[in-house]
Amino acid sequence: MNNYNQPYSPGGFQVMPPAIKILILVNIAVFITQFFTPLGPLLRFFGPLWPIASSGEYTFQVWQLVTYMFMHGGLAHILFNMFALWLFGTEIENYWGTKEFIVYYFICGIGAALINLLTTIGTPYPTVGASGAVFGILLAFGMMFPDRYIFLYFLFPIKAKYFVAGYAAIELLMGFSNSGMGSQSNIAHFAHLGGMIFGFAYIKYRQQGWSFSEWLDKTFPKKDEHKGPKLYKKDKEEKSMQVSEAEIDAILDKISRHGYESLTEDEKQKLLKAGNK
Repeated sequence: MNNYNQPYSPGGFQVMPPAIKILILVNIAVFITQFFTPLGPLLRFFGPLWPIASSGEYTFQVWQLVTYMFMHGGLAHILFNMFALWLFGTEIENYWGTKEFIVYYFICGIGAALINLLTTIGTPYPTVGASGAVFGILLAFGMMFPDRYIFLYFLFPIKAKYFVAGYAAIELLMGFSNSGMGSQSNIAHFAHLGGMIFGFAYIKYRQQGWSFSEWLDKTFPKKDEHKGPKLYKKDKEEKSMQVSEAEIDAILDKISRHGYESLTEDEKQKLLKAGNK
């Protein structure tokens, strides 16, 4: 994926963008309900992702492909996932826009669930957590900002592309190791890989010009809908564009008055082109 490391424009970057905020709040609310209210047993019946052909009173249901993402196995589990979602997802949502981010998040989460179902057929253990979707966000961060440094354990700097590749390799090795040795690990390694695989596939499709959110817009049009910035894609008919200083000044003035989200797609491309120069 292209690396967009130009400085953020005033008013265009949000420390806690809308989708990240809502996802974190919903996950916390479900966690509290799950462990501290009488509704907990009901959530544990409907919410986890139960394996296909599992025996007993709990069985796989199609809605679990989504609901499992909002349940967690403990305090450390939800804290890690929500921190990673905020840490890596904030810049992704700011660049892509809320709609694109939400679509990507659920594609990764559902993709992780599908891969997990294939690798847990007949086992009795359910899967919970947003980790599959979060690993998809991590993959996107590595593709968007491959040369950005991440401080491992807050001490050791490593480029994002190597961090993501290393994490993927570890998950693959751990997944095969656990399945081959017959051990019952409480970590769904293949679900993590599934989130990354589906995320990678979606990004590649978007770079070729395909957009699920644009298909939704055309299929279910809404009047006067504000459209956030899209995932940047290849323009097969891209024309050379000369950007004057006056145009850039006008765009920057618009950002200062209304924020980055108010720019049209053409204005964003002009600003990007000027920044690259």
